Amino acid sequence: MFRRLVSGELFILQWKHSQSSTCLRLLSCNSVIGPDRGQDLSREERTVPTERVPSRPEKQKRVCKVILDRFDQQYGQELGPLWPSARAVLLNPGCWQYGVMLNRFAAVSEVKQRLQGQGFVSLLPHTDLPLNSSLPQPHPASPTQPSSIPHPTSPTQPSFIPHPGPPPPSLQCFIHPSPVRYPSPPHRQGQLKPYYLMNAASLLPVLALGVEEGDRVLDLCSAPGGKALAILQTANPALLCCNEMDPHRRDWLAKTLESFIPQSLSSTVTVSNQDGRIFGQSEAGMYDKVLLDAPCSNDRSWLFSGPGGEQHGAVRLRERARLPTLQTQLLRSALAALRPGGVAVYSTCTLSRSENQEVVEAVLNTCPGVELQDLEEELALPLQEHFTFTPLGHTPSLGLLVVPQQGQTWGPMFLSRIKRIH
Repeated sequence: MFRRLVSGELFILQWKHSQSSTCLRLLSCNSVIGPDRGQDLSREERTVPTERVPSRPEKQKRVCKVILDRFDQQYGQELGPLWPSARAVLLNPGCWQYGVMLNRFAAVSEVKQRLQGQGFVSLLPHTDLPLNSSLPQPHPASPTQPSSIPHPTSPTQPSFIPHPGPPPPSLQCFIHPSPVRYPSPPHRQGQLKPYYLMNAASLLPVLALGVEEGDRVLDLCSAPGGKALAILQTANPALLCCNEMDPHRRDWLAKTLESFIPQSLSSTVTVSNQDGRIFGQSEAGMYDKVLLDAPCSNDRSWLFSGPGGEQHGAVRLRERARLPTLQTQLLRSALAALRPGGVAVYSTCTLSRSENQEVVEAVLNTCPGVELQDLEEELALPLQEHFTFTPLGHTPSLGLLVVPQQGQTWGPMFLSRIKRIH
């Protein structure tokens, strides 16, 4: 179970596992009222076959012409020569690559061996350590008692708990040079899922956040939970507050956490439903690290027509014009929630300058006591083998922008890190 904070009260989420089939649906569609998570798997990608499937032609999807025309006009100017190749990738889901993030709270040795045997390689070689391979594994919980694993502070510990705390932090993500789809993890009663499928660029904001042992961490727009899971792979925070205002997405977030995180973390991981724009006022100065993966115009999914076709695309473009205001409000709130010396990471899954650099610049110009931090040497240089980072034409750089290219189809992803000085 995990705690949920709703309207200032504490509720308990019962520990349940879905009885669904072996296809996992983990990602969202975007809306202006809730954060988009197109950097995990988008709506079109959610259902993944239960067998390893090599690259193959995708079922033809209908491109939304009104969205494509706007992207051509805007990104042709903002990205210049990078846009035609990025455009080709975004319009061809069959070439998209996938990352497999291992879950340190589950048995993953066999999964890791299978991945390596199929040509997957570690995205982060320096964290490519044996994960759980030298640790004894707990026996599966009884099918009739899926909630029987106690909090580690319980006065008595069942004999099948091999160690009082979680395995050592080790963020591991495996990627393939080709657009190979790995099967989504099947549901097994009483067992945590061993890996999470995602766009590998989603890990960049988490790496930039740099969570350390004992940090108090806020994931301001958390659903569906992929980045929260990644945070918990990197360190053991004292608190991870996963905030999501939209009730349907909040339920989705809770189910994700329950599927991947042991009950022993129920006192560490909370789920709240505050309006992210005012969160920083209600909990000012309470956090060491804040991740704002903001609602945005998800370039990957928006290019393809929804149920309303071109009319739906026109509605989305009107929503898009209002997003920078919302994003600016959320970023100010994120900075207000930081203690002095804490850092916030702002990220989106769009190439749009108005939702990326211009939001960061507006906040820097209006929020005293904060400073931009450079991510070039820390992230861009070490990971340029896997990601295409484009110069943003601003000194100092307002952040990093990952542009999808053939063979490096990760992204879009923008990220920027800001430190609160006082």
